[in-house]
Amino acid sequence: MKIALLGYGRMGKTIEQIALKRGHTIVLKIEDGTDYDIKKADVAIDFSIPTAAFKNITTCLNNQVPVVSGTTGWLDDYEKAVTLCKQQNGAFIYGSNFSLGVNIFFELNKQLSKMMKSLDQYKVSMEEIHHLQKLDEPSGTAITLAEGIIENSSKENWILGTSDKKEVIGITALREPDVPGTHSIFYESEVDNITLKHTAHSRQGFALGAVIAAEWLHDKKGVFTMKDVLGI
Repeated sequence: MKIALLGYGRMGKTIEQIALKRGHTIVLKIEDGTDYDIKKADVAIDFSIPTAAFKNITTCLNNQVPVVSGTTGWLDDYEKAVTLCKQQNGAFIYGSNFSLGVNIFFELNKQLSKMMKSLDQYKVSMEEIHHLQKLDEPSGTAITLAEGIIENSSKENWILGTSDKKEVIGITALREPDVPGTHSIFYESEVDNITLKHTAHSRQGFALGAVIAAEWLHDKKGVFTMKDVLGI
């Protein structure tokens, strides 16, 4: 495939390496704010910045180029992207995290939240740790995890920071040097604690998942998620 990389930071460079190893060609490497001809590409992978993501996705959909987006922090416009994709009969995948392991983690999180739903003695909180360059907090992955708990339990909302209310999930966001991403979910009671945790060792897992998603999407039409890609 001919792939356009929309956003050419550390993730974009890692995606490039994996895509080349898998036999693909990189036809565009776009820094934020640069004009480009997206029609050169068979599929686009967007790992840009929150202020550029929606414009990149719109450009792809308006030009019938399937687009995979892993940029977080732009989701106020997500429904607009979904509507545009349907209007243009396009192809679009958004994922807060493309790591295959994290997507399994998402499903484990949902199952655990169902099991814990009736156990009111447990307070739920979360922690996410990322590198210093990450612009949004909490991470998109943490928000997806919190939403998974809310959908499957009596929890009502999440906030950034600590929460004194059992129905509200507090998410602590930490920024430290050279941390690809660590997410922890804590169920704590007076008698014991249960912790569910995923630790990424490098960006390779995120990049591989994004390339696999692009391979899966390039000949399809519709709005999809990584659950569709992985068949889970």
